[in-house]
Amino acid sequence: MGDNFLREHAVYQIYPISFADGNGDGKGDLKGVISKLDYLENLGIKIIWLSPIYVSPMFDFGYDIEDYYNINPMFGTMEDFDLLMEETKKRGIRVVMDLVVNHTSDHHKWFKEALSNPESPYRDYYVFKKGKTDEKERELPPNNWQSCFTGSAWEKVEGEDNMYYL
Repeated sequence: MGDNFLREHAVYQIYPISFADGNGDGKGDLKGVISKLDYLENLGIKIIWLSPIYVSPMFDFGYDIEDYYNINPMFGTMEDFDLLMEETKKRGIRVVMDLVVNHTSDHHKWFKEALSNPESPYRDYYVFKKGKTDEKERELPPNNWQSCFTGSAWEKVEGEDNMYYL
């Protein structure tokens, strides 16, 4: 990709679950994306930005990745992905994958190991912090940070004295 390619061409973001349903289950998928490639080509799209399609519990719209190596079955298979890549290449459309590497799902094997073993090499991949105690010796989170979803941003680590994670 040349230095100016991104500046010279339109990028079309696709959130697969809501883009096009290729198998009739009411949810978008990779086959649905493939079915719309001629439409995108006719629009003059040269780059598609594919939002996460990796295995995920989908609590965070697929941005909470559980497995970086596999396609979420709700979107299709690795073969479907390979076909998408072949079909985009035929049309001169490039694909940018939305790869989230600054966090994982709490279902990811690295997180599960970090949570269950304080000595895990994956422990440093996440934020773990000792909590505080109040005047009545009750355990409290390390600070008052709030989640954008609800309540405290901190979760208690079961089985560890006054330990929390973000």
